[in-house]
Amino acid sequence: MQQAISVTTLTNQIKSLLETSFSRVLVEGELSRITYHNSGHIYFTLKDQGATIRAVMFRGNASRLRFRLEEGQKVIIDAAITLYTPRGEYQLNCFSIEPSGKGALAFAFEQLKNKLASLGYFDPSRKKPLPRFPKKVALITSATGAALQDMLRVAASRYPLVEFDIYDVLVQGENAASSIAAAIETADTKNYDAIVIGRGGGSIEDLWAFNEETLATAIFNASTPIVSAVGHEIDTVISDFVADVRAATPSNAMEILLPDKTELLLYIDSLMEQFSNRLHQIFLNQKRTLIHLYEAFERHSIEKRLQQQLQNIASLKEHFDRSVTLNLQHFETQIEDISKRYPQAIQALLSSKASQITSLQNAFEASNPKKKSKKGFAQIIKDGKIVDLEDIAVGEFFEAQTSDIILKAKTIQKEKI
Repeated sequence: MQQAISVTTLTNQIKSLLETSFSRVLVEGELSRITYHNSGHIYFTLKDQGATIRAVMFRGNASRLRFRLEEGQKVIIDAAITLYTPRGEYQLNCFSIEPSGKGALAFAFEQLKNKLASLGYFDPSRKKPLPRFPKKVALITSATGAALQDMLRVAASRYPLVEFDIYDVLVQGENAASSIAAAIETADTKNYDAIVIGRGGGSIEDLWAFNEETLATAIFNASTPIVSAVGHEIDTVISDFVADVRAATPSNAMEILLPDKTELLLYIDSLMEQFSNRLHQIFLNQKRTLIHLYEAFERHSIEKRLQQQLQNIASLKEHFDRSVTLNLQHFETQIEDISKRYPQAIQALLSSKASQITSLQNAFEASNPKKKSKKGFAQIIKDGKIVDLEDIAVGEFFEAQTSDIILKAKTIQKEKI
């Protein structure tokens, strides 16, 4: 009869067998139930259509993971089979994880790019314009790299007036991103006109520091305009998208940032020519204005105005003399005509007036009460007017007047005969 063994013994034997037989395996599957633990370990399940298996990636390996694990993501895992003795469960101890069908760095690049785009890091509205004539610029790069020499060489040939401060940083390796980010934060407080970050070309691994979220956030938060000049023209990194301006190469960054002194000299010559032409035109216009003002002054000077007034006076005098002469001639004609008609008119007027006087005398004589007085007759006067008896009512006062007597009376009774 076979001797019985303990559960622990059996579990240890299985553990030894598994870990010896499957010391290194590549397993492809879909991620599920992902947990990022506070300790830095990552716990998840790897599955396919037929089975599932638990997996763990301990902190040391997890810190080197370039991308974030996502639910449903298909990956290839380099791992070893281990058995967790207390529960008798086996699991994968992951050394590295690669996205299935795509390199880890390429996947991490797309993953971070999508994340930062959703946060507005690439929004064109927040891009700051570069100064037209920068005076002081910070160069954040390796002090021993070829990129720095290329930038200084191009700058010297294009615009020697600019002043550079060089921030020597790591541009490759594990601590490069934090080194560059710290330099940006420092330079951003120094009132530079612009900041240039860059390095020469290299593989995606060499340039990976410029794809780190730490650096992207430092660029995003900076208030100074930043030019990203990383690698060759075909290289694209996250800092290119976040920076205010992307340069194809470090040398191109200087071409973008700095004006060309030759072009400036040509521009200055052009401005001088324009200034000269403009000044000549201004002088010409002012000369024309002065001539016009002088002519206007001549036309409106005191002498001209006096001469004009004298002419006006002479003209008025001539007109007055003609008018007086004509009026005198007209009056002479009228006087001559009147002198002919005057005796006849006077005689006719005297005759007319004499007739009127005679008529008035006759009327007066006819109206004289003394002439009209007859025995038994008197004029009836009411309110100072001669009236008939019919005009006097009973009770009214009236006067009966002859040439010698005025009788005041009151009507007692009135009867018709």
